[in-house]
Amino acid sequence: MTATTDGSTGAVPPRAASATDEHSDPTPRAVDDPVAVRRAAHRATDRLLSLQDPQGWWKGDLETNVTMDAEDLLLRQFLGIRDEATTRAAALFIRGEQREDGTWATFYQGPSDLSATIEAYVALRLAGDAPDAPHMARAADWIRSRGGIAAARVFTRIWLALFGWWKWDDLPEVPPEVIYVPRWFPLNIYDFGCWARQTIVPLAIVSAKRPVRPAPFPLDELHTDPADPCPSRPLAPVASWDGVFQRLDKVLRLYQRVAPGPLRAAAMRSAARWIIERQEQDGCWGGIQPPAVYSIIALHLLGYDLDHPVLRAGLDSLDRFTVWGPDGSRMVEACQSPVWDTCLATIALADAGVPADHPQLVRAAEWMLGEQIDRPGDWSVRRPELAPGGWAFEFHNDTYPDIDDTAEVVLALRRVAHPETERLEDSIARGVAWSLGMQSRDGGWGAFDVDNTSPFPNRLPFCDFGKVIDPPSADVTAHVVEMLAVEGRSADPGTRRGIDWLLAAQESGGAWFGRWGVNYVYGTGSVVPALVAAGLPPAHPAIRRAVAWLESVQNDDGGWGEDLRSYRDAPGWGGRGESTASQTAWALLALLAAGERDTKVTERGVAWLVETQQEDGSWDEPHFTGTGFPWDFSINYHLYRLVFPLTALGRFLHGDPFANLPGAPRAARTGDAPEAGAGPPPRRAPRPTVVRAARSLVAAAAGRIAERTGKGG
Repeated sequence: MTATTDGSTGAVPPRAASATDEHSDPTPRAVDDPVAVRRAAHRATDRLLSLQDPQGWWKGDLETNVTMDAEDLLLRQFLGIRDEATTRAAALFIRGEQREDGTWATFYQGPSDLSATIEAYVALRLAGDAPDAPHMARAADWIRSRGGIAAARVFTRIWLALFGWWKWDDLPEVPPEVIYVPRWFPLNIYDFGCWARQTIVPLAIVSAKRPVRPAPFPLDELHTDPADPCPSRPLAPVASWDGVFQRLDKVLRLYQRVAPGPLRAAAMRSAARWIIERQEQDGCWGGIQPPAVYSIIALHLLGYDLDHPVLRAGLDSLDRFTVWGPDGSRMVEACQSPVWDTCLATIALADAGVPADHPQLVRAAEWMLGEQIDRPGDWSVRRPELAPGGWAFEFHNDTYPDIDDTAEVVLALRRVAHPETERLEDSIARGVAWSLGMQSRDGGWGAFDVDNTSPFPNRLPFCDFGKVIDPPSADVTAHVVEMLAVEGRSADPGTRRGIDWLLAAQESGGAWFGRWGVNYVYGTGSVVPALVAAGLPPAHPAIRRAVAWLESVQNDDGGWGEDLRSYRDAPGWGGRGESTASQTAWALLALLAAGERDTKVTERGVAWLVETQQEDGSWDEPHFTGTGFPWDFSINYHLYRLVFPLTALGRFLHGDPFANLPGAPRAARTGDAPEAGAGPPPRRAPRPTVVRAARSLVAAAAGRIAERTGKGG
């Protein structure tokens, strides 16, 4: 049964099959034929191997939404470098994403989005589409019905202000003097997540300069009242946080008028120096498109010519973020994910039975070894004594290594028989040490920074574009815990604190929130394998609750899916949505780790993967299952539809991937599991009758242990 996901008020999540339904389903499925499962795994393996770059890396397209494409055209218009060929190709893609009602969404089958629709509309006006054309008139009508430009997010109105379509006086202030706020003071730039930090510093320059380029056309048709395009907004009560920060913005507006000239000039220079110091070797900033766009504008406003090496490299980097379609359309990626895709592909192939010394795995390991970061970055502001050793997400991003990528790269390297053993072990050791050093005070791990948990940045009127802090999350913490367990460090104090953090973070229904993937299925699929790897028995109450939750949200067709609406409506959409290959695989990874291999629930999930596989070995997955900012910015990683199903099929066929891996003992095999009486997870689960009997006995014993130790989850 599929969800209605057209954004209408009548949209409801699909009903998942009950455990009773699943166990009573007599229909033969593909999983009843072991040859069919092996064939599916072989096809996926061949497909994935064929996609590797000769240098050793994998990279799937990273699809987001049309604001990337619209803002790229607006940037080129602002700089005076927009050309007809680029405009035509971008407009072809933007038109192709428009829906029947004239709107654009930020994810597949998602609700219409006002800011995305405004930006796409303006981009098509730049491309020459007439405002009275039917597709444009429908968009404009819808925009006005939702409050017009005045109701758009701040970033959209900033883009419009660059051309005089909005007033700078009606935008929140971020003065460049923010660069001088000391690190111990609230709202210093290191209180923001790295993605927001890299955006806010250049935008502070833009905000102070308040540039306006002549608009090529008016946008009166996008205002509810063209005579009053910038209506005032009522202030929130002074006793509320929103009210406090709205009034702080008024103070900053006053400061904008009286800022001392020498201080303002010095702040501009310091901000420019901060930006330039963080430009990567490939010319980008942080490996992501938005900071690059705003950094180019800011430096250009400070007098940097477009032929200056910094700006030339920056503009060239943006061209590398493009994907050309067979129809001549041009899509702009917000980011590129080669390190992430490569480590996940390596794990998937190893799980599927590709030998550890296979030349393509060795080549992948060699490439990953070369990507390890050996210099400090912004993370060292709070960890100045910690030696570098992490990996980033992108091709070039030495300033912002990613804890999540680092954990998965170590897990991938541990699967490969690289000929330079000493070099491999040294690299892994540095990655492990850096990861442990990046643990936050509460025991969890964020993605890029330590203790990036200030409650204030998200309150700023300027920051309405998504999450701007980087607190610990269940999925990142789980990946680090799993990596540490594989490295034989389950008994380390840091690992145990991470386990405690995960147990405390479990939702009442049994799932975990997935910060960087959609959502509870992703979080649960990440945490359960980590806890079992760290030595918790499958009968642990937290594991059993997670299994019960996954069983309760399995779709009638045997797969799992979750719509992005779960980020806003967890009770209604948590674990609910059309079945997808990646989300079905995440659920299976949790179930397999929990000893559920031979249950009907798992078999139906595997059967769904086998039956929906395409001839080329991959799966069709138009749904967005990745997350940049929960709800606000969503991602379709095009390689997810292949690497995660292959991982799940491989573990279904071959069992525990680390059971017999030399040099990487699991906690349970070295006697240092974090709970007394926690034995190793089963290497291959026995047949169903034995499973049920053993599970009942172990669950009863574990329950008594949990009651005595107070570790019931």
